[in-house]
Amino acid sequence: MKGLWRWLLLVVLAGIGLQLFFVARIALAVVVDPQSTTFQRSEAFRIATEKGRLPWRQEWVPYERISDHLKRAVIASEDDDFVNHDGVDWEALEKAWEKNQKAQEQAARRGSRAGAIQSQLRPARAPKIVGGSTITQQLAKNLLLSGERTLLRKGQEFVLAYALEALLTKQRILEIYLNNVEWGEGVFGAEAAAQHYWRKHASQLTPYEAARLAVMLPRPRYFEKRPNSGYVAHRAGVIAGRMRHADLP
Repeated sequence: MKGLWRWLLLVVLAGIGLQLFFVARIALAVVVDPQSTTFQRSEAFRIATEKGRLPWRQEWVPYERISDHLKRAVIASEDDDFVNHDGVDWEALEKAWEKNQKAQEQAARRGSRAGAIQSQLRPARAPKIVGGSTITQQLAKNLLLSGERTLLRKGQEFVLAYALEALLTKQRILEIYLNNVEWGEGVFGAEAAAQHYWRKHASQLTPYEAARLAVMLPRPRYFEKRPNSGYVAHRAGVIAGRMRHADLP
């Protein structure tokens, strides 16, 4: 029993130490621009391993040198209540869960109607999973956590989102997010994305150009290979129309 209690104590101490490390990293980000994120380091390893080289584009630019159009487009697309919530938007999470449940039920009904033989010939398409993560949650995940999908990781993401909101301003959170988010394979941050897709600085993006970039965020590598996608064009138009209602920090 003593051995078990000792092991449990070590686990608790390790957990506390990890949380203190995370908080220290977040506190440092108040004054120091993060040079890389956990997700970026993982992607760098993957790209270098698969391709034998590391094509990489990223350039940090301060908040005021990022077009307000891009800030509004990203907020309109990813987190329209960004300036008001405290890190986690529980209403958005509930709506996302309900949409995913309905999508799974519809997929199950379609599969049952198709019949076993037809399903073997043409497998049913997996239902689209809708996320409800805020910009703060996405930053917490990319900055400090792995990409695995577990309840433990999601719980840690919630804790870190609240820590980010407690220690950083909304403006600083958005600044770090826009400078580190992925916009294609080896393309990270607003400046690199503006140069890669539009051959201009992030400060010069037009409303429609910004909306096109915002559309890519859920699946940047997928949409990078489909620049003429009808979905991207349509969705960009929707986001451009919503941008005027997006509040900036």
